[in-house]
Amino acid sequence: MTSDVVVIGGGIVGGTIAWRLAQAGVAVRLLEAGTWGAEASWAGAGMLAPGGEVERAGAGAQLALEGREQYAAYVRELCEAGGHEIDFRECGAVELAAGEDEKISLLGRMDTQRQFGIASQWLEPEQLRTKVPMLSDLAWSGAALYPCDAVVNPRELMHALRIACESSGVRVREGAAVSELVCAGSRVEARTTAGEVHTAESAVLAAGAWSSHVKLAGAGPVVESFPVRGHLLQFHMPPGWLGPILRHRHTYLFQRASGALIAGATTEHAGFSREIDEACVREIRQNTAKLLPALADCEPDEVWNGLRPGAAQADPVVGRIPGSRLWTAYGHYRNGILMAPSTARIVAGEIISSWGTR
Repeated sequence: MTSDVVVIGGGIVGGTIAWRLAQAGVAVRLLEAGTWGAEASWAGAGMLAPGGEVERAGAGAQLALEGREQYAAYVRELCEAGGHEIDFRECGAVELAAGEDEKISLLGRMDTQRQFGIASQWLEPEQLRTKVPMLSDLAWSGAALYPCDAVVNPRELMHALRIACESSGVRVREGAAVSELVCAGSRVEARTTAGEVHTAESAVLAAGAWSSHVKLAGAGPVVESFPVRGHLLQFHMPPGWLGPILRHRHTYLFQRASGALIAGATTEHAGFSREIDEACVREIRQNTAKLLPALADCEPDEVWNGLRPGAAQADPVVGRIPGSRLWTAYGHYRNGILMAPSTARIVAGEIISSWGTR
């Protein structure tokens, strides 16, 4: 089975790369070990929040800022391709500081972020109360307001992306676990656990936390990938009850247009286990109630966890493996949804450019 490009991984990063290649007339086959978009892309909260996620300059910061800049157009294009609306809100984010030490630390972070393009402003306690009136009575010393942070519903996004891929000619194959990639000159073979061989001129390894578990021959090695589990909860509140994303330390809350209030998240090194840990659920409930007391007696109507794609380097693993026709696109950790448009621009662009003399 031959294509121009074979993409390994049916999450938002692999799917967006496949879509962009197909839009350029490239014959693409996408191989997904399980079900389309059912791993980190389905489980992710959907925050598009460089203000809360990016603390230093670098390749990751560039991917995050470019991704955020592209998102409105990306969602609009997917809505048109998928034929339905996607819940996308440019709601801003409020990052809380409790006490003088947290205030000093947060102000320092804001100064650093401004140097590489993340806009923010400081909210004094009285301004904070106006912005988030249901906030608890803890002694907040103020907050950072990140006006450009946003949220999107990743499940709606992935549904539309599947339609966009297939309508553009991407051949999506689910249940096709790739065990080995063989790079030989101008060809790449993707070999599955079922014994199939998919041959292409180029390949993209975008299998999230599983990426480095694919055996490579004729290329590599690649940066180690691993899962970082995170639990999330969903409550239901009246639509519009919480305006901006609300964050304090490792706890965040935000609301979808439907009224669904998402609360997270934990950081757990538990391998590939998806077991629900009740201690983690209690931790999130306690932390969210400290911020928004109205949630103290509310029962979540959904609890889930996901496996974030971690990597053994600070920035995402994006780019061509030297001397091969294999590209990598993984290790986005908490920000794969945010960075998908920018990652796809880079990878799809490099692949197409590399064929300039073929």
